[in-house]
Amino acid sequence: MSWLYDLVPYLKALHVGMLILWCGGLFALPLMLARHDPAIGQGDYERIRRATHYAYTLGITPAAVIAIASGTGLIFLREVYVTWMFAKLVFVAGLVSFHVWVGYVLVAVAEREGAHRAPRPVWPLMLLMLPILGILALVLAKPELGEIPVPGWLAEPLDRQLPFDVPRR
Repeated sequence: MSWLYDLVPYLKALHVGMLILWCGGLFALPLMLARHDPAIGQGDYERIRRATHYAYTLGITPAAVIAIASGTGLIFLREVYVTWMFAKLVFVAGLVSFHVWVGYVLVAVAEREGAHRAPRPVWPLMLLMLPILGILALVLAKPELGEIPVPGWLAEPLDRQLPFDVPRR
């Protein structure tokens, strides 16, 4: 079982590398989407549409999946069950939401009928900075955030039966 702990540096390197690729792609895609304009000519429009599609589906999304999977593995291997990690996961959910939104915009601009315009990239990129800076601050500072406040009935066992029957094997 100790061989698993020998994998931690490699898993961490994979995690950081995939995060850099994922976040870099999330910065690049709104800039690429801003170039989606049929007025630039059919050949250029087709090239930009293909580039954004392939970047999203073959580069950025797999990087996101690998980053999340390797990060999850690191949580369990290093047993990092502390409050700052749960706060970090909230910011990771923000990154995932931004990723999904970019995919929605990509499909709306390039794939659907009608005139769709991508939003100007300034506001999405500023919005993207929030989860990235939040993740960096939490990972680098590892602040002592204390306990997450939860109601007492959620923190203590009540020794009651479940309201439904649990199947047994």
